[in-house]
Amino acid sequence: MAEMERHKLRSTKYEVRSIILFSVFYLLSSVFTFAQDINLNRVEPPFWWTGFKETRLQLMIHGKNISVTSIVIDYPGVTVNKINKTENPNYLFVDLDISQGTKPGKFLINFNNKNKLVAHYSYELMARKEGSSSRKGFNSSDVIYLLMPDRFSNGDTLNDNIEGMKEKADRLNPDKRHGGDIKGIINHLDYLNNLGITALWINPLVENDMEKYSYHGYSATDFYKIDARFGSNLDYVSLSDSMHKTGMKLIMDMIFNHCGSEHWWMKDLPSAGWIHQFPEYTSTSYRGGTVADHYVSAFDSINFLKGWFSNLQPDLNQHDPFLARYLIQNSIWWIEYAGLDGIRMDTYPYSFKDFMAEWGKAVLNEYPDFNIVGECWLTNPASIAYWQKDALNHDNYNSNLPSVFDFAMYDALRLGFMEKDGWNTGIFRLYEILSQDFVYPDPSNIVVFADNHDVDRYLGSQQQNISKQKMAMAFILTCRGIPQIYYGSEVLMTTGEDKRYEQLRKDFPGGWTGDTINAFTGSGLSPEQQDMKAFLKTILNWRKNKTVIHTGKLKHFIPNDGVYVYFRYNDLETVMVAINNNDKEIKKIDSKRYSEFLDKFRSGIEVISGQTIPDLSNILVPAKSAVIIELKIKN
Repeated sequence: MAEMERHKLRSTKYEVRSIILFSVFYLLSSVFTFAQDINLNRVEPPFWWTGFKETRLQLMIHGKNISVTSIVIDYPGVTVNKINKTENPNYLFVDLDISQGTKPGKFLINFNNKNKLVAHYSYELMARKEGSSSRKGFNSSDVIYLLMPDRFSNGDTLNDNIEGMKEKADRLNPDKRHGGDIKGIINHLDYLNNLGITALWINPLVENDMEKYSYHGYSATDFYKIDARFGSNLDYVSLSDSMHKTGMKLIMDMIFNHCGSEHWWMKDLPSAGWIHQFPEYTSTSYRGGTVADHYVSAFDSINFLKGWFSNLQPDLNQHDPFLARYLIQNSIWWIEYAGLDGIRMDTYPYSFKDFMAEWGKAVLNEYPDFNIVGECWLTNPASIAYWQKDALNHDNYNSNLPSVFDFAMYDALRLGFMEKDGWNTGIFRLYEILSQDFVYPDPSNIVVFADNHDVDRYLGSQQQNISKQKMAMAFILTCRGIPQIYYGSEVLMTTGEDKRYEQLRKDFPGGWTGDTINAFTGSGLSPEQQDMKAFLKTILNWRKNKTVIHTGKLKHFIPNDGVYVYFRYNDLETVMVAINNNDKEIKKIDSKRYSEFLDKFRSGIEVISGQTIPDLSNILVPAKSAVIIELKIKN
């Protein structure tokens, strides 16, 4: 989430502090007095599985005066190890052990008080799906398509407004919910598959039952429930199953740094330390570099880590052992329940880094081939690399985070095609960032992108110059790493001059009945939009089966006269990419300069145009364009 969104969140008049103060007062007073009535509100996780390597399971149980009860479970293989209480009598944290070999089935959790049964919960242990632990996460063979579910397609108008939920749909208001949902995504999986997309990162779908500004999903009010305005938990499983049938992968967006101020536990905190609290509202500094800073002051460290992201987003204290276990189990629950292929973790450095390392280790322990990408919004490769698993850090910190977003390359792409080419400007910026890949433990497993839901759309950042967007797309789709494309880039969705969030997050054309333009079918698209869509579709579908792009080595040459050339190669194939950043001049490639590659080949096929290049000494690259050439070996 970016600066503009933080300002918008801060501008609301909604007041959280009174809720917190009430909760703290209630906690302190309720230690000494109990009402006679006892009830059970919820058990989380709501169910679990047998067969995990980690046999411990901690249940968070909430209900009025539930702590005065004793718990009885009678099921072979399930042992109650410990019952933990906090200062709030309305919570229990129950440590279970589910031994290896325990059979799937249901059992009752009985809650007794003074030898009387006062409540019970039917708990289910399910069998894990075959091959669940060995599923492959997203990787460099994939292209990730990021979409905002509320703004993509409205497949079910009946869930636009849900009785009892606070915010209603109003498509005319850019800050309100517009009605996009899971059904809308399922309806258009064929479109995405045909386009050449292999993985979906969907902005958070969990419940955000907030008074206002809830469409983006980053203010969770229930970590175990899909927002009913998007659909149900079963709808989410249906989406996952439908994607897997087409060979696509599902990446879930998660947030552990904060929750929404209307989260159900905010009115009855398990303990005063469940969230970070101050005498008055205190914002984070948003300075992620403080975490790895050799010289950071205690003040700046505390302010960054414990300050709130906004006054609608209470900062969670992952050093609370019960909350830490809750969050770890929540991730594993969603992976197993929905068959996830990856997680995108929001605001990754804002949470305590020792907890995040523990979380990553726990997830990868159960799913060794899984992938997680963290949003580490920092501006240089060294700062970003600190957060990737197995980095050689000065403090020996290991995040256990397999992948990070390449925000340094994002910055370079913004300036690279705008500036005049010079000693350290223009297209040289792309070369410079790639030349620093030595700081990453695994540069093939970082996500490269030109834009996302938090920043100006790439076309808008380039003053609507379509040629520059094409160059950027060609680059991220042939560079090392995992490409990510923001929804609508294929049909030239852009931003206005004010760069407001409603411009970054417009409705996808054709996603609503009555839309005059339908990007899914192509109806009403301009010739320029149709051309861009065909351009991306060609490269994306070519890339699907190109192992040389997925895992091949990369060798690049210092940009010369505004032309940047690099090669992707393995033992079987070689691909040449040439990008001409000049405004008007067609450039002829100097084959002698690249002879260490070109001398081995006779001809080539240009991927985008499909044209054969019979003579590699005569490669022409038009101004402001990229060519991708499959090189053919000499006879």
